[in-house]
Amino acid sequence: MGTMIAGGICAAQGFRAAGLHVGVKTHNVNKKDVALIVSDVPCAAAGMFTKNVVKAAPVRVTMEHLADGRARAVIANSGNANACAPRGEENARRMCAAAAKAIGCGPEEVLVASTGVIGQTLKVDVIEAGVPELDGLLARSDEASDGAAHAIMTTDTVKKEVAVRTEIGGKAVSIGGIAKGSGMIHPNMGTMLCFLTTDCAISPEMLRAALHEVVRVSFNRISVDGDTSTNDTCCVLANGLAGNKEITGKGEDYAAFVQALEEICILLARKMAKDGEGAKHLITCAVSGARDEAQAETISKSVISSTLTKAAIFGCDANWGRVLCAMGYSGEQFDPEQVDVRFASTAGTILVCEKGRGLDFDEALAKKILTEDEIAIEIAMGEGDGSCTCWGCDITYDYIKINGDYRT
Repeated sequence: MGTMIAGGICAAQGFRAAGLHVGVKTHNVNKKDVALIVSDVPCAAAGMFTKNVVKAAPVRVTMEHLADGRARAVIANSGNANACAPRGEENARRMCAAAAKAIGCGPEEVLVASTGVIGQTLKVDVIEAGVPELDGLLARSDEASDGAAHAIMTTDTVKKEVAVRTEIGGKAVSIGGIAKGSGMIHPNMGTMLCFLTTDCAISPEMLRAALHEVVRVSFNRISVDGDTSTNDTCCVLANGLAGNKEITGKGEDYAAFVQALEEICILLARKMAKDGEGAKHLITCAVSGARDEAQAETISKSVISSTLTKAAIFGCDANWGRVLCAMGYSGEQFDPEQVDVRFASTAGTILVCEKGRGLDFDEALAKKILTEDEIAIEIAMGEGDGSCTCWGCDITYDYIKINGDYRT
Protein backbone atom coordinates (compact mmCIF):
# COMPACT_ATOMS: atom_id res chain seq x y z
CA MET A 1 0.00 0.00 0.00
CA GLY A 2 1.20 3.51 -0.77
CA THR A 3 1.42 6.45 1.61
CA MET A 4 -1.26 9.09 1.28
CA ILE A 5 0.27 12.51 0.58
CA ALA A 6 -0.89 16.07 -0.09
CA GLY A 7 -0.71 17.77 -3.46
CA GLY A 8 -3.47 16.09 -5.46
CA ILE A 9 -2.90 16.44 -9.18
CA CYS A 10 0.33 18.35 -8.45
CA ALA A 11 1.84 15.75 -6.08
CA ALA A 12 4.01 14.17 -8.77
CA GLN A 13 7.20 15.94 -9.82
CA GLY A 14 6.94 18.24 -12.81
CA PHE A 15 3.16 18.78 -12.83
CA ARG A 16 1.46 22.14 -12.37
CA ALA A 17 -2.21 23.02 -12.40
CA ALA A 18 -4.67 25.88 -12.09
CA GLY A 19 -8.39 26.61 -12.11
CA LEU A 20 -10.15 29.85 -13.06
CA HIS A 21 -13.59 31.32 -13.72
CA VAL A 22 -13.59 32.55 -17.30
CA GLY A 23 -17.32 32.81 -17.98
CA VAL A 24 -18.52 29.43 -19.23
CA LYS A 25 -20.68 29.38 -16.11
CA THR A 26 -22.66 32.60 -16.05
CA HIS A 27 -24.81 32.05 -12.97
CA ASN A 28 -21.98 32.31 -10.42
CA VAL A 29 -18.75 34.22 -11.06
CA ASN A 30 -17.23 32.67 -7.92
CA LYS A 31 -17.28 29.16 -9.41
CA LYS A 32 -14.21 28.18 -11.40
CA ASP A 33 -15.04 26.68 -14.78
CA VAL A 34 -11.78 25.90 -16.60
CA ALA A 35 -8.86 23.76 -15.40
CA LEU A 36 -5.40 23.41 -16.89
CA ILE A 37 -2.95 20.63 -15.98
CA VAL A 38 0.57 20.78 -17.47
CA SER A 39 3.71 18.66 -17.30
CA ASP A 40 7.09 20.36 -17.58
CA VAL A 41 8.15 17.62 -20.01
CA PRO A 42 6.34 15.37 -22.52
CA CYS A 43 4.50 12.40 -21.05
CA ALA A 44 3.40 8.89 -21.84
CA ALA A 45 -0.39 9.10 -21.82
CA ALA A 46 -3.45 6.87 -21.93
CA GLY A 47 -7.18 7.26 -21.66
CA MET A 48 -10.48 5.44 -21.36
CA PHE A 49 -13.80 6.84 -22.46
CA THR A 50 -17.56 6.44 -22.44
CA LYS A 51 -19.11 3.49 -24.23
CA ASN A 52 -22.10 5.67 -25.03
CA VAL A 53 -22.60 5.72 -28.81
CA VAL A 54 -23.26 9.47 -28.50
CA LYS A 55 -19.77 10.77 -27.74
CA ALA A 56 -19.07 14.44 -27.01
CA ALA A 57 -16.67 16.32 -29.29
CA PRO A 58 -13.91 16.55 -26.63
CA VAL A 59 -13.98 12.77 -26.25
CA ARG A 60 -13.43 12.27 -29.98
CA VAL A 61 -10.63 14.86 -30.11
CA THR A 62 -8.84 13.44 -27.06
CA MET A 63 -9.06 9.90 -28.45
CA GLU A 64 -7.41 11.20 -31.60
CA HIS A 65 -4.68 13.03 -29.66
CA LEU A 66 -3.91 9.91 -27.63
CA ALA A 67 -3.32 7.76 -30.69
CA ASP A 68 0.48 8.08 -30.31
CA GLY A 69 0.40 7.51 -26.52
CA ARG A 70 1.89 10.93 -25.80
CA ALA A 71 0.60 14.18 -24.28
CA ARG A 72 1.78 17.22 -22.37
CA ALA A 73 -1.33 18.86 -20.92
CA VAL A 74 -5.06 18.68 -20.19
CA ILE A 75 -7.58 21.49 -20.50
CA ALA A 76 -11.09 20.91 -19.18
CA ASN A 77 -14.19 23.01 -18.63
CA SER A 78 -17.37 22.63 -16.64
CA GLY A 79 -20.73 24.28 -17.29
CA ASN A 80 -21.07 22.99 -20.86
CA ALA A 81 -20.58 19.43 -22.13
CA ASN A 82 -19.86 20.47 -25.73
CA ALA A 83 -21.85 17.37 -26.71
CA CYS A 84 -24.31 17.33 -29.61
CA ALA A 85 -23.53 21.05 -29.88
CA PRO A 86 -22.97 23.31 -32.89
CA ARG A 87 -19.28 23.47 -33.92
CA GLY A 88 -18.44 21.02 -31.15
CA GLU A 89 -15.28 19.52 -32.60
CA GLU A 90 -14.06 22.90 -33.84
CA ASN A 91 -14.46 24.38 -30.36
CA ALA A 92 -12.74 21.41 -28.69
CA ARG A 93 -9.78 21.91 -31.05
CA ARG A 94 -9.76 25.63 -30.30
CA MET A 95 -9.44 24.83 -26.60
CA CYS A 96 -6.46 22.59 -27.35
CA ALA A 97 -4.86 25.25 -29.55
CA ALA A 98 -5.27 27.95 -26.91
CA ALA A 99 -3.65 25.79 -24.23
CA ALA A 100 -0.86 24.71 -26.59
CA LYS A 101 -0.03 28.30 -27.51
CA ALA A 102 0.16 29.32 -23.85
CA ILE A 103 2.45 26.51 -22.70
CA GLY A 104 4.49 26.11 -25.87
CA CYS A 105 3.59 22.73 -27.35
CA GLY A 106 1.61 21.32 -30.26
CA PRO A 107 -2.22 21.23 -30.08
CA GLU A 108 -2.06 17.45 -30.56
CA GLU A 109 -0.18 17.23 -27.24
CA VAL A 110 -3.18 18.66 -25.36
CA LEU A 111 -6.08 16.52 -24.13
CA VAL A 112 -9.47 18.19 -23.78
CA ALA A 113 -12.57 17.42 -21.73
CA SER A 114 -15.88 19.10 -20.99
CA THR A 115 -18.78 18.53 -18.63
CA GLY A 116 -22.16 20.17 -18.14
CA VAL A 117 -25.28 20.76 -20.20
CA ILE A 118 -25.64 18.83 -23.48
CA GLY A 119 -26.62 20.49 -26.77
CA GLN A 120 -25.62 24.08 -26.13
CA THR A 121 -22.89 25.95 -28.02
CA LEU A 122 -19.70 26.22 -25.98
CA LYS A 123 -18.55 29.79 -25.36
CA VAL A 124 -15.06 28.96 -26.53
CA ASP A 125 -14.13 32.61 -26.93
CA VAL A 126 -14.20 33.20 -23.17
CA ILE A 127 -12.04 30.11 -22.67
CA GLU A 128 -9.51 31.35 -25.23
CA ALA A 129 -9.48 34.78 -23.60
CA GLY A 130 -8.96 33.25 -20.16
CA VAL A 131 -6.19 30.77 -21.00
CA PRO A 132 -3.28 33.29 -20.71
CA GLU A 133 -4.38 34.15 -17.16
CA LEU A 134 -4.87 30.47 -16.41
CA ASP A 135 -1.35 29.76 -17.68
CA GLY A 136 -0.01 32.49 -15.38
CA LEU A 137 -1.66 30.81 -12.40
CA LEU A 138 -0.04 27.41 -13.01
CA ALA A 139 1.70 26.18 -9.90
CA ARG A 140 2.71 23.03 -8.09
CA SER A 141 0.85 23.34 -4.80
CA ASP A 142 -2.13 22.13 -2.81
CA GLU A 143 -3.95 25.32 -3.78
CA ALA A 144 -3.30 24.76 -7.49
CA SER A 145 -4.69 21.23 -7.36
CA ASP A 146 -7.66 22.48 -5.36
CA GLY A 147 -8.37 25.11 -8.02
CA ALA A 148 -8.30 22.55 -10.83
CA ALA A 149 -10.46 20.12 -8.84
CA HIS A 150 -13.10 22.78 -8.24
CA ALA A 151 -13.02 23.95 -11.86
CA ILE A 152 -14.31 20.61 -13.19
CA MET A 153 -17.21 20.32 -10.71
CA THR A 154 -20.85 20.54 -11.83
CA THR A 155 -23.44 19.24 -9.37
CA ASP A 156 -20.69 17.84 -7.15
CA THR A 157 -20.93 19.05 -3.55
CA VAL A 158 -17.32 18.21 -2.65
CA LYS A 159 -14.08 18.10 -4.63
CA LYS A 160 -12.54 14.73 -5.42
CA GLU A 161 -8.77 14.80 -4.99
CA VAL A 162 -6.19 12.30 -3.74
CA ALA A 163 -2.49 11.46 -4.01
CA VAL A 164 -0.26 8.59 -2.96
CA ARG A 165 3.48 7.87 -2.84
CA THR A 166 5.05 4.45 -3.28
CA GLU A 167 8.43 2.94 -4.14
CA ILE A 168 9.12 1.53 -7.59
CA GLY A 169 12.54 0.35 -8.68
CA GLY A 170 14.13 1.91 -5.62
CA LYS A 171 12.70 5.34 -6.41
CA ALA A 172 9.93 7.32 -4.74
CA VAL A 173 7.02 7.56 -7.18
CA SER A 174 3.96 9.76 -6.71
CA ILE A 175 0.52 9.47 -8.30
CA GLY A 176 -2.16 12.12 -7.94
CA GLY A 177 -5.66 12.56 -9.25
CA ILE A 178 -8.72 14.76 -9.39
CA ALA A 179 -12.17 13.75 -10.53
CA LYS A 180 -15.71 14.97 -10.88
CA GLY A 181 -18.85 12.92 -10.79
CA SER A 182 -22.16 13.14 -9.00
CA GLY A 183 -24.92 12.29 -11.46
CA MET A 184 -25.29 10.47 -14.81
CA ILE A 185 -23.06 7.75 -13.37
CA HIS A 186 -23.24 4.05 -14.19
CA PRO A 187 -20.62 1.30 -14.71
CA ASN A 188 -19.73 1.67 -18.38
CA MET A 189 -16.39 3.53 -18.40
CA GLY A 190 -15.74 6.02 -17.27
CA THR A 191 -18.80 7.51 -15.48
CA MET A 192 -17.07 10.85 -14.87
CA LEU A 193 -14.08 13.04 -15.63
CA CYS A 194 -10.85 11.91 -14.01
CA PHE A 195 -7.31 13.15 -14.55
CA LEU A 196 -4.33 11.29 -13.12
CA THR A 197 -0.68 12.32 -13.08
CA THR A 198 2.47 10.44 -12.10
CA ASP A 199 6.23 10.93 -12.24
CA CYS A 200 6.71 7.19 -12.81
CA ALA A 201 8.70 6.20 -15.90
CA ILE A 202 6.46 3.81 -17.82
CA SER A 203 5.92 3.15 -21.52
CA PRO A 204 2.67 4.25 -23.18
CA GLU A 205 1.77 0.61 -23.82
CA MET A 206 2.16 -0.43 -20.19
CA LEU A 207 0.46 2.76 -18.97
CA ARG A 208 -2.52 1.92 -21.15
CA ALA A 209 -2.57 -1.66 -19.84
CA ALA A 210 -2.41 -0.43 -16.23
CA LEU A 211 -5.27 2.03 -16.74
CA HIS A 212 -7.45 -0.68 -18.28
CA GLU A 213 -6.76 -2.99 -15.32
CA VAL A 214 -7.51 -0.34 -12.75
CA VAL A 215 -10.62 1.20 -14.31
CA ARG A 216 -12.24 -2.25 -14.41
CA VAL A 217 -12.11 -2.58 -10.63
CA SER A 218 -12.78 1.05 -9.69
CA PHE A 219 -14.72 3.43 -11.93
CA ASN A 220 -16.53 0.59 -13.67
CA ARG A 221 -17.86 -0.60 -10.33
CA ILE A 222 -19.82 2.47 -9.27
CA SER A 223 -23.35 3.57 -10.05
CA VAL A 224 -25.48 6.52 -9.00
CA ASP A 225 -28.46 6.55 -11.32
CA GLY A 226 -28.04 4.09 -14.18
CA ASP A 227 -27.13 6.75 -16.76
CA THR A 228 -23.85 6.73 -18.70
CA SER A 229 -22.66 10.15 -19.84
CA THR A 230 -21.66 11.28 -23.32
CA ASN A 231 -18.47 12.80 -21.89
CA ASP A 232 -16.92 10.15 -19.63
CA THR A 233 -13.15 10.50 -19.72
CA CYS A 234 -10.32 9.11 -17.62
CA CYS A 235 -6.79 10.12 -18.62
CA VAL A 236 -3.38 9.48 -17.08
CA LEU A 237 -0.10 11.27 -17.82
CA ALA A 238 3.31 9.86 -16.77
CA ASN A 239 6.38 12.09 -17.19
CA GLY A 240 9.12 9.80 -15.82
CA LEU A 241 10.73 12.42 -13.57
CA ALA A 242 10.87 10.00 -10.60
CA GLY A 243 13.91 8.47 -12.29
CA ASN A 244 12.93 4.81 -11.96
CA LYS A 245 13.90 2.42 -14.72
CA GLU A 246 11.16 2.67 -17.34
CA ILE A 247 8.49 0.02 -16.96
CA THR A 248 8.22 -1.68 -20.35
CA GLY A 249 6.70 -5.02 -19.37
CA LYS A 250 4.88 -6.85 -16.62
CA GLY A 251 6.82 -7.66 -13.48
CA GLU A 252 7.40 -6.46 -9.93
CA ASP A 253 7.62 -2.75 -10.86
CA TYR A 254 4.51 -2.89 -13.03
CA ALA A 255 2.58 -4.66 -10.26
CA ALA A 256 3.62 -1.99 -7.75
CA PHE A 257 2.48 0.76 -10.11
CA VAL A 258 -0.87 -0.91 -10.75
CA GLN A 259 -1.44 -1.37 -7.03
CA ALA A 260 -0.82 2.33 -6.32
CA LEU A 261 -2.92 3.48 -9.28
CA GLU A 262 -5.74 1.15 -8.21
CA GLU A 263 -5.63 2.58 -4.70
CA ILE A 264 -6.01 6.11 -6.07
CA CYS A 265 -8.84 5.21 -8.44
CA ILE A 266 -10.86 3.25 -5.87
CA LEU A 267 -10.65 6.21 -3.47
CA LEU A 268 -11.86 8.58 -6.20
CA ALA A 269 -14.60 6.13 -7.23
CA ARG A 270 -15.87 5.91 -3.65
CA LYS A 271 -15.87 9.71 -3.39
CA MET A 272 -18.03 9.93 -6.51
CA ALA A 273 -20.50 7.30 -5.32
CA LYS A 274 -20.79 8.97 -1.92
CA ASP A 275 -21.40 12.36 -3.56
CA GLY A 276 -24.18 11.05 -5.80
CA GLU A 277 -26.73 13.75 -6.53
CA GLY A 278 -28.87 14.22 -3.45
CA ALA A 279 -27.40 11.13 -1.78
CA LYS A 280 -27.36 10.61 1.98
CA HIS A 281 -25.65 7.18 2.06
CA LEU A 282 -22.69 5.55 0.39
CA ILE A 283 -23.63 1.92 -0.36
CA THR A 284 -20.91 -0.72 -0.58
CA CYS A 285 -22.04 -4.09 -1.91
CA ALA A 286 -19.51 -6.83 -1.15
CA VAL A 287 -20.25 -10.21 -2.72
CA SER A 288 -18.27 -13.26 -1.58
CA GLY A 289 -18.57 -16.99 -2.17
CA ALA A 290 -19.54 -16.55 -5.81
CA ARG A 291 -18.68 -19.02 -8.55
CA ASP A 292 -16.08 -16.57 -9.91
CA GLU A 293 -15.27 -12.85 -9.97
CA ALA A 294 -17.41 -12.21 -13.05
CA GLN A 295 -20.51 -13.61 -11.37
CA ALA A 296 -19.80 -11.65 -8.20
CA GLU A 297 -19.37 -8.42 -10.18
CA THR A 298 -22.60 -8.81 -12.14
CA ILE A 299 -24.57 -9.47 -8.97
CA SER A 300 -22.94 -6.67 -6.99
CA LYS A 301 -23.59 -4.18 -9.82
CA SER A 302 -27.21 -5.28 -10.01
CA VAL A 303 -27.72 -4.61 -6.30
CA ILE A 304 -26.11 -1.13 -6.25
CA SER A 305 -28.09 -0.20 -9.38
CA SER A 306 -31.46 -1.31 -7.98
CA THR A 307 -33.75 1.70 -7.55
CA LEU A 308 -35.81 -0.11 -4.92
CA THR A 309 -32.75 -1.11 -2.91
CA LYS A 310 -31.48 2.48 -3.10
CA ALA A 311 -34.86 3.76 -1.90
CA ALA A 312 -34.87 1.30 1.00
CA ILE A 313 -31.44 2.45 2.13
CA PHE A 314 -32.62 6.07 1.94
CA GLY A 315 -35.49 5.15 4.25
CA CYS A 316 -33.17 3.14 6.55
CA ASP A 317 -35.44 0.16 5.90
CA ALA A 318 -33.76 -3.27 6.17
CA ASN A 319 -35.73 -4.55 3.20
CA TRP A 320 -33.37 -7.37 2.25
CA GLY A 321 -35.94 -8.81 -0.15
CA ARG A 322 -35.04 -6.05 -2.60
CA VAL A 323 -31.42 -7.17 -2.47
CA LEU A 324 -32.30 -10.78 -3.24
CA CYS A 325 -34.65 -9.63 -5.99
CA ALA A 326 -31.89 -7.53 -7.64
CA MET A 327 -29.57 -10.52 -7.48
CA GLY A 328 -32.23 -12.65 -9.16
CA TYR A 329 -32.69 -10.44 -12.21
CA SER A 330 -28.94 -9.83 -12.65
CA GLY A 331 -28.80 -12.50 -15.36
CA GLU A 332 -26.57 -14.79 -13.29
CA GLN A 333 -27.68 -18.28 -12.27
CA PHE A 334 -27.24 -19.20 -8.59
CA ASP A 335 -28.94 -21.09 -5.79
CA PRO A 336 -30.99 -18.59 -3.71
CA GLU A 337 -31.16 -21.09 -0.87
CA GLN A 338 -27.41 -20.72 -0.30
CA VAL A 339 -27.48 -16.91 0.04
CA ASP A 340 -26.87 -15.00 3.28
CA VAL A 341 -27.36 -11.21 3.47
CA ARG A 342 -26.05 -8.85 6.13
CA PHE A 343 -26.30 -5.09 6.59
CA ALA A 344 -23.32 -3.41 8.26
CA SER A 345 -22.01 0.02 9.25
CA THR A 346 -19.97 1.54 12.05
CA ALA A 347 -23.04 0.90 14.24
CA GLY A 348 -22.74 -2.87 13.85
CA THR A 349 -23.62 -5.83 11.62
CA ILE A 350 -26.88 -7.74 11.36
CA LEU A 351 -27.80 -10.95 9.53
CA VAL A 352 -31.17 -10.40 7.84
CA CYS A 353 -31.35 -13.34 5.44
CA GLU A 354 -29.93 -16.86 5.92
CA LYS A 355 -29.98 -19.53 3.23
CA GLY A 356 -32.45 -17.46 1.24
CA ARG A 357 -34.93 -17.15 4.08
CA GLY A 358 -35.89 -14.26 6.33
CA LEU A 359 -34.98 -14.13 10.02
CA ASP A 360 -36.58 -12.54 13.06
CA PHE A 361 -33.88 -9.89 13.41
CA ASP A 362 -33.74 -6.85 15.68
CA GLU A 363 -35.45 -4.11 13.64
CA ALA A 364 -34.25 -1.39 16.00
CA LEU A 365 -30.61 -2.46 15.57
CA ALA A 366 -31.09 -2.70 11.81
CA LYS A 367 -32.50 0.84 11.75
CA LYS A 368 -29.53 2.09 13.76
CA ILE A 369 -27.08 0.39 11.39
CA LEU A 370 -28.77 1.85 8.31
CA THR A 371 -28.87 5.36 9.75
CA GLU A 372 -25.08 5.73 9.33
CA ASP A 373 -23.85 7.53 6.21
CA GLU A 374 -21.85 4.55 4.89
CA ILE A 375 -23.73 1.26 4.57
CA ALA A 376 -22.40 -2.14 3.53
CA ILE A 377 -24.55 -4.86 1.99
CA GLU A 378 -22.65 -8.11 2.54
CA ILE A 379 -23.74 -11.05 0.40
CA ALA A 380 -22.37 -14.58 0.90
CA MET A 381 -23.37 -16.94 -1.93
CA GLY A 382 -21.86 -20.25 -0.79
CA GLU A 383 -20.83 -21.37 -4.28
CA GLY A 384 -17.08 -20.72 -4.65
CA ASP A 385 -14.31 -18.26 -3.93
CA GLY A 386 -15.28 -15.44 -6.33
CA SER A 387 -15.70 -11.98 -4.84
CA CYS A 388 -16.29 -8.40 -5.88
CA THR A 389 -17.06 -5.02 -4.28
CA CYS A 390 -19.06 -2.26 -5.99
CA TRP A 391 -20.18 1.14 -4.75
CA GLY A 392 -23.37 3.14 -5.12
CA CYS A 393 -25.62 5.47 -3.17
CA ASP A 394 -29.21 5.84 -2.10
CA ILE A 395 -31.81 7.76 -4.10
CA THR A 396 -33.54 10.69 -2.45
CA TYR A 397 -36.14 13.36 -3.17
CA ASP A 398 -33.28 15.76 -3.89
CA TYR A 399 -32.15 13.72 -6.90
CA ILE A 400 -35.41 14.60 -8.66
CA LYS A 401 -35.12 18.24 -7.63
CA ILE A 402 -31.58 18.49 -9.01
CA ASN A 403 -32.40 16.87 -12.33
CA GLY A 404 -35.91 18.18 -12.88
CA ASP A 405 -34.60 21.57 -13.96
CA TYR A 406 -30.90 20.88 -14.61
CA ARG A 407 -30.90 22.59 -18.00
CA THR A 408 -33.03 25.60 -17.11
